[in-house]
Amino acid sequence: MPKGGKKGGHKGRVRTYTSPEEIDAQMKAEKERKKQEQEAEGEEGAAQNDMAEEKLPASGSEDSDDENSQRRRAGVEGLIEIENPNRVAQKSKKVTQIELDEPKQLSRREREEIEKQKAKERYMKMHLAGKTDQAKADLARLAIIRKQREDAAKKKEEEKKAKEAAAAAARGINSLSLK
Repeated sequence: MPKGGKKGGHKGRVRTYTSPEEIDAQMKAEKERKKQEQEAEGEEGAAQNDMAEEKLPASGSEDSDDENSQRRRAGVEGLIEIENPNRVAQKSKKVTQIELDEPKQLSRREREEIEKQKAKERYMKMHLAGKTDQAKADLARLAIIRKQREDAAKKKEEEKKAKEAAAAAARGINSLSLK
């Protein structure tokens, strides 16, 4: 096993963070340095400027962003412009450009979801009106159950009347036998 192994790694060290004040100070120092360099270039003379223009074809305005992008590119990157055709550039729209009158284009899933909800609502309306097969079957089942309950109620009423008649007849016999 090599020296240090798992025990002596860099991951156990204390992390140090740069404070915001230090970052601001570094940024200010960098800006000052760039200003001094630009002033120094301006004082050197027009002869050196002409030589610099021959080396780098510039459009006349010197932007630090353009210079940094040219410095960053090294080797073949500076020679070949590569652009990803799949990359979509984010275009920000101004509030005045946004048109609220145009209908929003829905995705396929959103359209299908809306159609499904509308179909369900239509089915429920038809079902409540009794026009669907399921509603007709439910109503027929309810009619059968109502008829069975009515028959059961009639049968119960007849049994009750028969019991009362039997009880009255039994009372009549008992009253005759007591006399």
